[in-house]
Amino acid sequence: NPGINPAALVVGKTLVIPRGAQATGEALPTPAAMPVTQARCWPPASGGLWCLALLQNPYVETLENLSAQFTLLDSSGQELASQAAYGLLDILPPGESMPLAAYFPPPVRADVQVRAQVLTAVRLLPGDARYLPAVVQNSLVTLDASGRTAQVSGKVLLGGETPAKSVWLLATAYDSSGDVVGMRRWEASSTLTAAAPLPFEFQVASVGPAIDHVHFLVEARP
Repeated sequence: NPGINPAALVVGKTLVIPRGAQATGEALPTPAAMPVTQARCWPPASGGLWCLALLQNPYVETLENLSAQFTLLDSSGQELASQAAYGLLDILPPGESMPLAAYFPPPVRADVQVRAQVLTAVRLLPGDARYLPAVVQNSLVTLDASGRTAQVSGKVLLGGETPAKSVWLLATAYDSSGDVVGMRRWEASSTLTAAAPLPFEFQVASVGPAIDHVHFLVEARP
């Protein structure tokens, strides 16, 4: 199911589910444990609560299909609300971190704490051809006067000869303490080739303090 986002399934979407009647003898991807390096919530002016968690890939393999469960707790540890969140990219390269976010609508108590637990993270098998190497170059981040909105731009370059028909770019905004305060995914509208890098330009906003820096992750599919 290439291009399917589990966090945005619509009515009428067709999914292909293999019958699995024959065993091929190939190794299956191994579910992986991974750390949640931070989890905290920010109350927007409109009410409710934005909760963001940062998941880090400690393995030498790329991880796929990241998801986590966000749970709001009161001061006594009693569960108040819970929901699942999914990565805005399908993969997370070795050593990199990806934020996941969940919004809890009002009313939300002021004394809540958040707990984030990883639900899924699968190691990719060596030689997986579903993803292509791509990098971000010449990135530029310009903050507005408040520091809470950043205009980002740059280019996505392909690392091989196979054209990428699908290119996603994730911009993650951090405050001066290193906490995630915003995130946004950009999707290319044209094919990426080795001869023609794709320019990008968009905005990412903070749901908390002012933005200090922005980090980029890119995903390309043939």
